[in-house]
Amino acid sequence: MKKLKKDWFLIDTEEEYEAALARYQEIKYSEPGVSEHKEKLLLAHLISDFEERTSELPEVDPVELIKIRMEDFGYKPVDLAKEYGDKGTISKVLNYKQALSLTMVRKFSRLLHIPADALIAEYELR
Repeated sequence: MKKLKKDWFLIDTEEEYEAALARYQEIKYSEPGVSEHKEKLLLAHLISDFEERTSELPEVDPVELIKIRMEDFGYKPVDLAKEYGDKGTISKVLNYKQALSLTMVRKFSRLLHIPADALIAEYELR
């Protein structure tokens, strides 16, 4: 059964935020050309806007920030690999064996709704 489409407006409350996140999870793999894809793009923007207005990013290094946001969205490393295209590199980054590339910063900023400047901070590899 197809879910009825909801009209989205600026997110002002935690309840609206949770509803937007839930709907985003339902349609996050929608393909371009279908209405759910446009709804997904709109939700990403609305969610990001609400988070920027209401959240302060924790004082942690970029990798830890990625891990926190992965948990927030229920993502696993394989989800990052789908976005970036290489499981081995994702594993190295998450285990502090390899630094984030500019391409990763761009893709993960968009996927995880993290400002790019928070992902370019220096951090030590192990």
